[in-house]
Amino acid sequence: MTEGMRVAVGQVSQLSNEVLTFAVQIGVKGIQVNTPVLPGRHRWEVEDLIALRQRAESHGLRLEAIENVPIHFYDRAMLGLPGRDEQIEHYQATIRNVGRAGIPILGYHFMPNSVWRTGRDPVGRGGALVTVFDAAKANPEHQRELLIARSSNSGSDDPFDASSLVTSREQQVSEGQMWENYTYFVQAVLPVAEEAGVKLALHPDDPPVPELGGVARLFRNFEGFRRALEIAGDSPAWGLDLCLGCWSEMGGEPAVLQAIDYFGRRGKILYVHFRDVKGTSNHFAECFIGEGNYHPFKVLCALRDVGFSGFILDDHVPHMVNDSPYGHRGRAHAIGYLQGMLEALPAI
Repeated sequence: MTEGMRVAVGQVSQLSNEVLTFAVQIGVKGIQVNTPVLPGRHRWEVEDLIALRQRAESHGLRLEAIENVPIHFYDRAMLGLPGRDEQIEHYQATIRNVGRAGIPILGYHFMPNSVWRTGRDPVGRGGALVTVFDAAKANPEHQRELLIARSSNSGSDDPFDASSLVTSREQQVSEGQMWENYTYFVQAVLPVAEEAGVKLALHPDDPPVPELGGVARLFRNFEGFRRALEIAGDSPAWGLDLCLGCWSEMGGEPAVLQAIDYFGRRGKILYVHFRDVKGTSNHFAECFIGEGNYHPFKVLCALRDVGFSGFILDDHVPHMVNDSPYGHRGRAHAIGYLQGMLEALPAI
């Protein structure tokens, strides 16, 4: 696709008529799916992936990417546990099937205990509900309670993943071991992705802190991503799901711009989560675009300047008054903001 930088609707697990109609009405041409609800306990099959793509196309939309398989598809690979080779074989099969289905990007992360927050509070503008993280309050028991409490709210915008209760395991995994696990995993899947014509998009750790629940977190700073790029070598299949919110958590606008410049000039930004926070890694709250750590139009210009030509999407959004579980009002605000900035961009 050569149309250039564009906005997509995403972070949905099912392509319902409501979601697809919303995407068409709001004026986008593409959609991204996060951890889609598909058959398969260990892997996804090509017929189901083709049906997912065709479902998007039935509404005139392109399926831009799938972000994330269920964590239980590769948790043993992430943790270096017995059974990881079998999981990696299934992951390789999933990659091949994603390619056969004509889906160009598969996003992934390396967080066996998922995204952590310590609350969802009415501290956003005008009392909007936003997720917050306070490292002083973070502990596995609290996180487990939050995950379970949200397990029935699958249609929401909430980033908690109730399928990932790895925090309940009494297991310490060092940073050195996690690097060994990542290297083993990515060196096994990248050649398959290259052959299948699929690009693998790595998401940062969220929050980007050294460890949570006894498990080290690798992708919490620039150095971690640079090391991952070195591990991938010259593989055309390796790239980033550049979550601006996570990079903002790492160090505000300077961290965001550094990532765009370094990885963007190397053609390694595959797509972008365009969100922001107030604060940084140990204590932050998510917020509306335009009131966080970075200037959004400056960041969009930086993406243009490095030649980024992929899609951007809103990701987590504040929950506005009378909003839906999916956050239609918050998302409409964010998507409209992004569309307006893109419309103004050629005039710069």
